[in-house]
Amino acid sequence: MKHSLTLLLGITLLAGATACAQQGRVSPHETTSAVLGGKKITIEYGRPYKKGRVIFGGLEKFGQVWRTGADEATTIETQGDLMLGSLHVPAGKYALFTIPDQTEWTLVINKVAKQSGAYEYDAKQDLGRVKMKVEKSPKVIEQLTISIEGQGNRGTLKIAWDETVASIPVMMH
Repeated sequence: MKHSLTLLLGITLLAGATACAQQGRVSPHETTSAVLGGKKITIEYGRPYKKGRVIFGGLEKFGQVWRTGADEATTIETQGDLMLGSLHVPAGKYALFTIPDQTEWTLVINKVAKQSGAYEYDAKQDLGRVKMKVEKSPKVIEQLTISIEGQGNRGTLKIAWDETVASIPVMMH
């Protein structure tokens, strides 16, 4: 009985801690993944809503580092060595940031995967930066969406929100 009570107390404390950790989140969180060249790429991020706001050039300032989602920094994990545009990314887990601009974005891969976002961001920890193509979306995208589309060992990483779609080619080594 004593062992059962201790186990029940432990489970209750764990559930409470999990609820408290997620309590500050306003946006839902999602994990998206793709397999390129037989190796998995996984991105975890918070998915904020537009809610009638001007996103790029408003909520997210042009020329400033953005955590590319809500809450904690977005993470990208790759099981194999990867090329994001011209940037070589060794297998591992990283934080993914962007610097939005009107005509092109900069994708930033930071070596510190677990961080709260722009508040902890340290450019000295960047693995590298690479330019992304930007296009106007044919329709307004209400909720931030990150996707990886492709086949074989090649694909495209897309970040879409509001009236903007930023993309970069991806290739698994």
